[in-house]
Amino acid sequence: MTPLIRELEYFFAALRFFTRLPVPAWVGHSQDQLDQASRYFPLVGLLVGAIGALVTETAAFLFPVSLAILLGMAATLLATGAFHEDGLADAIDGFGGGWDKAQVLTIMKDSRIGSYGAIGIGLALLGKYTALVEIDAAFEPPFLAVALVAGHGVSRLAAASLIHGLSYAREDATAKSKPLATRLSVGGLACAALFGLAPSLLLGWSALLPLALVALTTLLAARYFQRRLGGYTGDCLGATQQLAELAFYLGLTCSFI
Repeated sequence: MTPLIRELEYFFAALRFFTRLPVPAWVGHSQDQLDQASRYFPLVGLLVGAIGALVTETAAFLFPVSLAILLGMAATLLATGAFHEDGLADAIDGFGGGWDKAQVLTIMKDSRIGSYGAIGIGLALLGKYTALVEIDAAFEPPFLAVALVAGHGVSRLAAASLIHGLSYAREDATAKSKPLATRLSVGGLACAALFGLAPSLLLGWSALLPLALVALTTLLAARYFQRRLGGYTGDCLGATQQLAELAFYLGLTCSFI
């Protein structure tokens, strides 16, 4: 197998794990693919962001921009199966209702959503929607489309950095077979950073504050997860992605005040 084919398998493994998008049948399944998949987490984010941007820009020809943005957000939710939003809800429920590590992890594992999680998802989605509407009003096209792609990419880099810097908090062997439980190498983090940061370059100086807010959000999240759990879980990664994406959009709204 050539190195290029092997890397393609890793990418498609990430695409299959993090989204509901179809992958070629020849990819197959293997533990090695899953172990290496997280390096392409940001690249998957770029694809999801591109889907959201395409739907938003297309819908804007037929509907007001506010509705077009809502449709674009819905498209990204369909593409991922609300994978990261579910993680945010579980993490908020866990940390909001659990007193110690065992309680937090038990609540996170419960598939039912609690009041904390429902409120958290609602506020996060509303925050992203409002920020995107403000961004569209302040910048000329195609700034909003680029911002969507960049936000999805860099927020997944934020989550990937936790896979590199922290240990997996759950101890059961079944959970550790997941790619999210395999520590990301320095080379893998560099690969993730390349994909995660590249679109932000197209935003010029406007990206500086958003990127700083993403870094701050990631650092605070990492410290909190380490203090409460001694590491991260998949739900923690989903929460980090959602909060980092929101932070990126909020940073862009601040740049034109």
